[in-house]
Amino acid sequence: MIIVPVKEGENIERALKKFKRKFEKTGVIRELRSRQAFVKPSVRRREELKKAQYVQKLQESEE
Repeated sequence: MIIVPVKEGENIERALKKFKRKFEKTGVIRELRSRQAFVKPSVRRREELKKAQYVQKLQESEE
């Protein structure tokens, strides 16, 4: 359960923004979307490798 302490006189929009940020960090929505369809382990591994190659290429281009 996410708890957002609201100080007296604090704007409700600011509290809502804090809540949304905390909720985003939990990764609930991301996990829900990933569970909508089954992904074979081999396909998941291939996607991870592609992402790692992409990140490594970006890091090399920075240097």
